[in-house]
Amino acid sequence: MSSTATVRNLKIKTGVVKRLSKEVVYYKKEYDQQQARIDKLIAQGADEHDINKQKEVLEETNVMIPDSKRRLNVAYKELTDLVDLMLKENPDLKDSKEMVDAQTVLKDVKLEE
Repeated sequence: MSSTATVRNLKIKTGVVKRLSKEVVYYKKEYDQQQARIDKLIAQGADEHDINKQKEVLEETNVMIPDSKRRLNVAYKELTDLVDLMLKENPDLKDSKEMVDAQTVLKDVKLEE
């Protein structure tokens, strides 16, 4: 792979990790908001059908959290492997903007199982 293609690939994989990290946070936040909405409906004595529909939405959100985490873990590993390979093959890239961005993202993203 040429240096230009490798740097482009690095930028893409960095963006993927950033996006998936935000996605995990978003689904967790959405889950909490949906749970609060259900609790409010129950407290207000809302119709059972409405509560059950909201519980379905909650379950759909809950299903997405592990999937997003799995995809984030895969993307994180791919980015880590690419960074390691690029630094090994071309140490001059160490201070490039793309490499610094990738390493910052890897440092900032928190992986969960």
